[in-house]
Amino acid sequence: MTSSNMDIIKNITYFTSPGEKNTKSCIDIAVNRAKELGITTFLVATTFGNTAEALADIVDPKENNIVAVTHMVGFKKRGVDRMSDEVRKRLTKRGISILTTGHSLSGVGRGINNKFGLLSPQELMAATLRLFGQGVKVCMEITIMAADAGLLPMDEEIVVIGGTKGGADTACIVTPAHSNEVFNFKYHEVLCKPRL
Repeated sequence: MTSSNMDIIKNITYFTSPGEKNTKSCIDIAVNRAKELGITTFLVATTFGNTAEALADIVDPKENNIVAVTHMVGFKKRGVDRMSDEVRKRLTKRGISILTTGHSLSGVGRGINNKFGLLSPQELMAATLRLFGQGVKVCMEITIMAADAGLLPMDEEIVVIGGTKGGADTACIVTPAHSNEVFNFKYHEVLCKPRL
């Protein structure tokens, strides 16, 4: 988005602790920066739909592209989808796209690790990103997942909102990449995150 040679000086919000209590502030920070940059695509991690609904209360899904990424079916219990059908219908009715699929930075690699104790390259990437915070890892992971599903513009900056255990506490500006070109992924800005 920025093509001039001028440096950008912006504040980063560091939350004193991670988690759901930061959701409103995180979303407000993300939406305000999106407006400044003219970004209209929002990607949000949401297990049960609460964070996606909180975002849609501030950003009109009819005028913006909002994609909600949920946990894969079977994440906690075999065959169980953690997002209810009722919530899924409500989000869809509001104009939010929902993606439920395997995690790009674990998935099959975690299955191999669980069975044989071998660390996959994807899990190594995830562990490295967690050094910056769980939400920073989530932002990259869900972006790859949504890109592979064809739900994101690939040549534009987007806002990604993730979190730690519940709610939202991390927001980034990124340019997406598909899993087969993961090193083309770009973090442009970290808007907020928990201070570790």
